[in-house]
Amino acid sequence: MRSLKTPKGMESKIVARFAHRGRGSVFFGVEFVDLGKPDAVRQALSRLSRAGTIRRIGTSLYHYPAFNEQLGGELPPSPEIVAQAIARRTDSRIVATGALAANLLGLSTQVPAKRIYLTNGPSRSINAGSIMLSFRHASPRRMAASGKISSLVFEALRYLKRGNVTDAVIARLQRSLPTEARMILRRDLRHAAVWMRPLVLRIIGEQK
Repeated sequence: MRSLKTPKGMESKIVARFAHRGRGSVFFGVEFVDLGKPDAVRQALSRLSRAGTIRRIGTSLYHYPAFNEQLGGELPPSPEIVAQAIARRTDSRIVATGALAANLLGLSTQVPAKRIYLTNGPSRSINAGSIMLSFRHASPRRMAASGKISSLVFEALRYLKRGNVTDAVIARLQRSLPTEARMILRRDLRHAAVWMRPLVLRIIGEQK
C-alpha cells in the first residue's frame, strides 16, 4: 500500500475528507468551502494536485486516485462516481438511460462512449478527462420511481423495446436483482409505462 506524507493545515483537512470517502472518490472544490476561506481552499487543492495526492480531472473537479497494487499504476476515476459527484454539485437525482442502463444491469456488453443520464436538474455535458457525460433534464414522471434499481430497469426496458425483452432477459433480471430491489420495483410499478408493467411483474415473479 502506498504511503503519503501527511500534509498540514488546510491540506490535511481536505485529504481527510477525501480519505473518509475513500480511494477513487471525486469531489468538486466547492465541497470544501466550509473548511476555510475560498482562496485558501483553492490554493490547498492546487498544492495537493501538484504533489500528486489528488488529480484535477475537470474544472474544479478532483479525484483521489486508487491504485492497482499488482500492476503498480493509478486507476482512472469511475464514470459512475464522477456522475454522482456532479449530481451532488447540482443537488439533483440522476438515472442512467439508454445503452448505459442496459449495460449496468448486465443486459448488454456495449459500453457507450458517451454516458447519458436523465436528471431532474439542468441539462449539461461534461468531459472529465477521457470520460464524457451527458445529463438530460427529464419530466417528473420519468424520474418518479423511488428506487434507483427501479429507474434503471425501466430505462433498460425502454432502451431494449418490448419486442426485444426475451425470456432470457427476464431470467437474467430475475437472477441478478436482490429481494429488496424486487420489493421496491413492485412498489414503483405504477411509475412504469403501461406496456412495461406485465414485463416488470414477470421480473418480480408475480406473472408467468
